[in-house]
Amino acid sequence: MLESSPGSRPLAVTADDTLLDDLVRLAAASGAVLDVAADAGTARRMWVGAPLVLVGADLAGELARASFVRRPDVIVAAHSLDDRALWEWAVEIGAEHVVHVQEAEAWLVTRIADAAEGSHREATTIGVVGGRGGAGASTLAAALAVTAARQGVSSFLLDGDPLGGGIELVVGGEDTAGMRWPELVASEGRMNAGALRMALPRLGDLVVLSWDRGDVSVVPAVAMRSVLGAARRGGDLVVLDLPRYLDEATQEALSACKAVLLVVPAQVRAVAAGARVATSLATHVSDIRVVVRGPSPAGLDGRIIADALDLRLAGEMAPEPRLDLMLERGEVPAARGNGPLAGMCRRLLADIGVVAADRKGAAA
Repeated sequence: MLESSPGSRPLAVTADDTLLDDLVRLAAASGAVLDVAADAGTARRMWVGAPLVLVGADLAGELARASFVRRPDVIVAAHSLDDRALWEWAVEIGAEHVVHVQEAEAWLVTRIADAAEGSHREATTIGVVGGRGGAGASTLAAALAVTAARQGVSSFLLDGDPLGGGIELVVGGEDTAGMRWPELVASEGRMNAGALRMALPRLGDLVVLSWDRGDVSVVPAVAMRSVLGAARRGGDLVVLDLPRYLDEATQEALSACKAVLLVVPAQVRAVAAGARVATSLATHVSDIRVVVRGPSPAGLDGRIIADALDLRLAGEMAPEPRLDLMLERGEVPAARGNGPLAGMCRRLLADIGVVAADRKGAAA
């Protein structure tokens, strides 16, 4: 159940016990708690501060006559829509919708959950895919999420590759308490964003969902949709470390991505392999950008590789001093904020338009 304080909860304005029972049931399904006002006087004191107001048909007329101040996010809920006066009262109080409770159950659950979570936006979602095995996609995904978290961006790193060994090893979080994918593969439906973040391992300001080293499982598409949806509602940025094979869960994840970064080593065979991956990605996402990882044994330039793949060049990964040793020791890539990798991640994030929530208004 989503914890919230009075005044920050959705408000139900009704003295109809049957209607209230339905609204409380729908709130429980969304993981939320409702404040309740059984008369206009009580409703007036809570009217402005509530994130969402559900006005029962039984009190809609009383509120209309009491000249309540207009506000957004007001819904009139009823068991019957046959009373013409109900629609007139809804206009008077500035309601955005008039709904039949039973017929609009799923929609009401979503609206109540969004209000309880304060979810009026979704996080920017970036996918990272290797053009071939060992390209460095997991390292880049981890570095992007860590760099964003250092900048004050609420970040979520999601491991979408069951065969990748667990991205928690890349960020040194294998001993951190919290749930891993095997405990979430049965998820379906709407998941509470706050509850998910609390259940997962946290490394500083970064939340991580990884595979463990247990028996490999498969993420059903419905589980990916449920978990990813909650992750996107719960922060500013989601970074997905995705496999090259496009199963249903990966396709679901790609559909949520604003951009996908294809990591391709500056080698001829890697470019050829990357071209095949890019072709398969293009059927699911429109913005694919290539990140070229150097050095090139043959002196291949990043621009040449991007042109060969017919993709936008997002950046070139220069060799990072001691990177292999850092990864073996469980040191987090780009965690100190210096070096070529951290610098490139800052440029990538800026280019995609990732900023912290409190700066989004200024940047818009």
